[in-house]
Amino acid sequence: MLSGITIVCFTASYAVALAMEVTRLFFRMPVRFFLIIGMTLAGLFAHTVHLYQRTQSGLATGLPLSSWYDWCLLAAWILAALYVGWTIRRPQSPVGLFMLPVVLALIGLAYSLEKAQTFQRDQALQLWGMTHGIMLLLGVVVVSLGFVAGLMYLVQSYRLKHKLQPSTLLRLPSLEWLESVNKQSLAYSFFLILLGLGSGIVMNFIRTAGQGFVPWTDPVVITSGLLLGWLLAATIFEWTYKPAQQGRKVAYLTVASFGFLAIVMIMLATGASQHAPANAQKKAASAEAIR
Repeated sequence: MLSGITIVCFTASYAVALAMEVTRLFFRMPVRFFLIIGMTLAGLFAHTVHLYQRTQSGLATGLPLSSWYDWCLLAAWILAALYVGWTIRRPQSPVGLFMLPVVLALIGLAYSLEKAQTFQRDQALQLWGMTHGIMLLLGVVVVSLGFVAGLMYLVQSYRLKHKLQPSTLLRLPSLEWLESVNKQSLAYSFFLILLGLGSGIVMNFIRTAGQGFVPWTDPVVITSGLLLGWLLAATIFEWTYKPAQQGRKVAYLTVASFGFLAIVMIMLATGASQHAPANAQKKAASAEAIR
């Protein structure tokens, strides 16, 4: 049954969700939110299955998700996933009127590029490697910003709790602003690191065909996976557990996230991973010697 899923299936689901969003402009409907989420999730499921099928067929040639068709569909999938998250957090926001047309436009662009030639192996490695690096870099930046905001929140909270006079030399933002930054950093860092690890997995599959892959048991790969799992758990905890949405709990979550990140960075710095520059150079030199 799943093998029959095509680009038409999820395009139709997103189009129906967009039509439901348009009805916001004309009348109220009590069940509209559930219809929109249901149709979008159905589209995301079909979209995911289609990308999985494309990945499986690409693995046979050693170039999974390595064409403009695949990249356009991946971009559309990311936007659709962001739309679902945004709509769940802010059900009254008509963001779908703006995001879903872009999703459909990307799918239409992908359809027009379906017959385009697959990237060459070097080109695919370069593009996926660039994506891997940029996403992880942005994820590191967001986790670090959340850590800073979390520390500032704890300091400001301590001041207010103990009724300390504010210092004219050290003025900190309000607790409300710092709380908002902490919440957003959890969600954004999870999504960015998810994209970074996902692109790294694709890049590793491409490298595997050339026998230059990073082992799946690499310490950085394992700890990065643990970091991703922690960020997912922390984000779900913050979304679903109301006491965690306010106060110091969310600040503690962002500080702990930075602790996981620090472990990953220490492994890189000490050369305990194939990702470390020194190890990468040794591996390249040994491969060259074998040739």
